[in-house]
Amino acid sequence: MTRDDMDSIGTLPAGTLFVVATPIGNLRDLSPRAAGVLRDAGVLLAEDTRHTQQLLNACGITRAPGSVESLHEHNERERAASLIERLKGGATMALVSDAGTPLMSDPGATLVREAAQAGISIVAVPGACAAVAALSIAAIPAGRFAFEGFLPAKPAARRRMIEALAAETRTLVFYEAPHRLAECLADLATGFGAGREAAIAREISKKFETVYRGTLATLAERAVTDADMTRGEIVIVVDGAVPRDDAEAGLAAAENVLRVLLEELPVSQAAKLAARITGRGRNELYELALARAKAARE
Repeated sequence: MTRDDMDSIGTLPAGTLFVVATPIGNLRDLSPRAAGVLRDAGVLLAEDTRHTQQLLNACGITRAPGSVESLHEHNERERAASLIERLKGGATMALVSDAGTPLMSDPGATLVREAAQAGISIVAVPGACAAVAALSIAAIPAGRFAFEGFLPAKPAARRRMIEALAAETRTLVFYEAPHRLAECLADLATGFGAGREAAIAREISKKFETVYRGTLATLAERAVTDADMTRGEIVIVVDGAVPRDDAEAGLAAAENVLRVLLEELPVSQAAKLAARITGRGRNELYELALARAKAARE
């Protein structure tokens, strides 16, 4: 009997951990297979049991009392060992997060890793994922990408991370909290270059789904003035850096622009304008401008 056969008749193989993707907005995105696993698994492990119960109710899925248990970032490590023992004993479990695919900036990594080490069968029940959905509509190359999850909330740590990623040539995907979007975009524009192409996808699959496309500079400016842009669930997609050979040619061109601007403007203003014109990083051009100004004085 194949796994498809077992799913179709509602019989789940004993001792299996199912990793189940749930909708990120539109409830119709829950697949029939996922609904069957959520109904039939002996134990349902939920990031927030109240949130998951709302999903079950909305989808008409009834479970036995006490069969929905919590598994979140604060209790996963301490619960993993006992859950593995139950799986070894033949329990079937389904792991879900509040929305989308578990482990994608959500809990579950510890349990899945320890289950794999214990030889437990782990089955993916694929479905919605905000990062992949955003990539599909961003109009930015998606052939090679790196998912970075949430950038650090503290400004200094966030800027260090952005600096470390500035030369990454793959498309970058981030999640971000609405109240931090404007400052995050400003930091990305400074660290990656004002002219780097990006897209902001918000409320994917929901009533107010919107995609904003443009340079990091224009998006950062809009985030300050457009209140709607900073509402709901947000994914940031940023085009990768230009490969090194092309980047070196671009740097030479940026230095020429900077040289002309320095003839008329102070260092800070020249670097800022050069960054806007060329798309290079403002910090990088500011350092170059300082060096040129120092050389001119000597």
